[in-house]
Amino acid sequence: MSGLSAYEGLKKNAPSVLLFAGLFAILVMSAQNKWANDATPIRSVDKVGATVKSVQWAKGPAIYVLALDSGPSVLVEDERPHLIGSRVGIERVTRANGLIFYRFAD
Repeated sequence: MSGLSAYEGLKKNAPSVLLFAGLFAILVMSAQNKWANDATPIRSVDKVGATVKSVQWAKGPAIYVLALDSGPSVLVEDERPHLIGSRVGIERVTRANGLIFYRFAD
């Protein structure tokens, strides 16, 4: 009888265990990808103009939504304050593995 109840308990908790294992696997793969990108050398840095559209403050640096002069929007983190609607200079950074990210110019 106890074998049957153990099987029922395992069957009841299986979705939670699978979800947790899946999320853990995704976190590990994401961390490995970030470590690989951080170790890849920078190939080019280009100056780009943008306009600050919005900002989100949380614990840590603020996240800005910027509209590039060429049209698309990007997210950029920075600890310095920038006014919504102001024009800012940012840098488009391309790594040797093809990863592209944006950062505020110093």
